[in-house]
Amino acid sequence: MNPFWVYISVISAYLAILILIGVITSKKLGDIEDFYLAGRRVGPWVTAFSFVAAYFSSVLIIGGGGFGYKYGMATLWIGAINVLLGCTLAWIILGPRLRELTKKLNAITVPSFFSNRYLAPETRIYSATIISIFLVVYCVSILKGMGNILEVLMEIPYYQGVLISGLVIAVYVALGGYLAVLWTSFVQAWVMLFGVSLLTIAALQKVGGYTAANTKLAAINPELVTTPGVWGWAGLVSYCLILSFGVWGMPQLVIRFYSIKSKEVLRLGTVLASIGGAMALLPYLSGAVTRVLYPNLPSPDHAIPTLSKAVLPTWGSALFLAAVLAAGMSTFSSVLIIISSSLIKDLYQDWLRKGVETPEKRLIAYGRLSSLIVGGIALIVALKPPALILVLTAFSWAVIASACLWPTVLGVYWRGATRAGATASMVGGSITALIWLALRNPFGVHGFIPGILVGLILFILVSLSTKKLPEEHLEKLG
Repeated sequence: MNPFWVYISVISAYLAILILIGVITSKKLGDIEDFYLAGRRVGPWVTAFSFVAAYFSSVLIIGGGGFGYKYGMATLWIGAINVLLGCTLAWIILGPRLRELTKKLNAITVPSFFSNRYLAPETRIYSATIISIFLVVYCVSILKGMGNILEVLMEIPYYQGVLISGLVIAVYVALGGYLAVLWTSFVQAWVMLFGVSLLTIAALQKVGGYTAANTKLAAINPELVTTPGVWGWAGLVSYCLILSFGVWGMPQLVIRFYSIKSKEVLRLGTVLASIGGAMALLPYLSGAVTRVLYPNLPSPDHAIPTLSKAVLPTWGSALFLAAVLAAGMSTFSSVLIIISSSLIKDLYQDWLRKGVETPEKRLIAYGRLSSLIVGGIALIVALKPPALILVLTAFSWAVIASACLWPTVLGVYWRGATRAGATASMVGGSITALIWLALRNPFGVHGFIPGILVGLILFILVSLSTKKLPEEHLEKLG
């Protein structure tokens, strides 16, 4: 069979399954909590693997492979820290308390948690605005990854790959809400694990194994096999932190802890998320191996698509294509539902229409419409995107995490956190990150680092010097 039709058959079947999940889950929606949190009744397997799928998107597979190609084996540290900080410790430290507090505070969204935890409506408005704007930037990077892989493997124009991917995601999110996101992400996580593992094994066989890959990389440039290598400590540490610790402040990931069935199931979920998260190492390794085989690619972001086409049979390449689409779609859908909840629940219902009763069915309809509109905006921008994929991701993560990280982490553990402290941290951290990024990351340090440092300092100093929250409110938190 012509390779093109193999790709078409595999991808068509895969996309049809996703749409079917959207249709089925749309029949299970009763109210707005169902649409945005799946009724807080999600088990450990679905939560853990949907977390993994949302975390390690096409940004990791294509963008991480691009960084591995450009900077070499030192990038494996990013994957390792992803597993430890971004998966295991996030689930152990944040998971139980967030599940408990969001239930007590009746918080459906991340901005509503801030507002209810700190008795601060302004934190809801500010965080919802930041999330809505900068997660669209993240969506662009995800669509770029899917467009690149379809362009190289199926030899279709980049814009067609972006259009196909974006439209399918927007449709199944609009149909099934968060429940559709969870179940499609669960399926997509397994497709990703299989596809990325298949590619890495084939790539290592092609170059003669891991040791041979290191030897051949060293012949190109010795710093490609050392730490920190050609990147330098500032760049390596910055990206390790933003793509790992930054997760603790990313709404599309921490929302998993809001919706899980109970604190008890988090134990199994922690183990599953850590095991699944180990695949974060593989794209960086595959990208570095690609440098051995194809040292002069026009763009690092072409490394993984080129490798897939070179070392896998047609059926394997088609499955890997499905894996990349799975990775991108799972994250894009997770981000879409977060943006939708920020726009409709936080900005529309709880701010602009506060005190006015709006029917649940109308809110769900607005949520669906906003998913389609935001997906369309990201799609249009992605048709002519700037920068490397991972650069776009780090930019959006830096601003959002600088705003949301400390109000989340300190909000679940520090009784002395105040309304003014949370607000100062949120505004000061995000603005610092933006200014630093606008200055093009002085000293090679990414804007995430000064952003979270300023946010932490402001949170502590302002909280220590301003009025405490009412004791009865703190007692409610436990």
